[in-house]
Amino acid sequence: MLVPVLLFIVGLLLLIKGGDWFVDGATGIAHHFHIPELLIGATVVSIGTTLPEVMVSASAAFSGHGEIAYGNAIGSIICNTSLIAALTIAIRPGNVDRKTLISPVLFFFAAAAFYAFTAYTSGHFSRTTGFLLLGLFVVYMVYTVLQMKGQHTTPAPAAESASKDGSSGNDNSGSEPAEQENSMGKNIVLLIVGAVLIAIGARLLVDNGTLIAQALGVPESVIALTFVALGTSLPELVTAITSLAKGHGALSLGNVIGANLFNLVLVSGISIAIAPFDIPQSSVVAGHNASLAVDIPVMFFVMLLMTVPAILRNKLARVQGILLLCIYAAYCVFQFTM
Repeated sequence: MLVPVLLFIVGLLLLIKGGDWFVDGATGIAHHFHIPELLIGATVVSIGTTLPEVMVSASAAFSGHGEIAYGNAIGSIICNTSLIAALTIAIRPGNVDRKTLISPVLFFFAAAAFYAFTAYTSGHFSRTTGFLLLGLFVVYMVYTVLQMKGQHTTPAPAAESASKDGSSGNDNSGSEPAEQENSMGKNIVLLIVGAVLIAIGARLLVDNGTLIAQALGVPESVIALTFVALGTSLPELVTAITSLAKGHGALSLGNVIGANLFNLVLVSGISIAIAPFDIPQSSVVAGHNASLAVDIPVMFFVMLLMTVPAILRNKLARVQGILLLCIYAAYCVFQFTM
């Protein structure tokens, strides 16, 4: 019992430090290329914080437990939106850039619509579905990279403004690029090391948290709900808290939206491509499969509640965060009482 507790603490420390370095590296890269933080959060940061979900779902698919991969993806989206993003919005609501926000949001709902259509019409996720989801992931990344390149070519006036400070371009041409290269290299190292620490820390928390719960006699259904769904979402939570503490709220929001998209197209895509599976039917609500009657509709609703007002008003409101937290609490109560 002592060893799991110690490893659990080590995992928590790795998550905290990894999140700190990851945010520093991501924001450094964003500033270097004059890329909006929300865009970086929706791509690079999201991939790093989604690593635990990828690992858990892939290993579950390899072992023939498709229901774990399914629940991990949908549960993580609900947790990311109605707990992690909700905390961020409730604590420090702020302005958002509509133009930067709209692309990942549209991609998410396109992927979610395809995912839901497959679930409701066939009740089965085939290998073809998995490859199509992975194809959406590739399309999104290519589109985002092209978008980044377009934004990188426009801020040329920044170089002109630098010369207005009285520094000659010829005098500094030898030293300035070297400094930028060093800082860029450091940012990349921080990003990679932070992602690795986040993945290891999350794995230690999930595995040893499960062992602690079993030793305390907690039911397996409760273990699955708390330690798997919440455990794999801890990187997003740590990144959100770290981003808030450092004043990068846009990075946190972009990370949640990007992570939700990757849970559908990357996490689900990999697990389905490895081992196709049917929609789980663990419980029934009003004669219907609970996954179809509750889980998928809640996923759509919380994402709509978080993103639509932000796009329409160009800002987030504290009431959104409070409502999302209430929905998450009700959702957890429902899961425990079923």
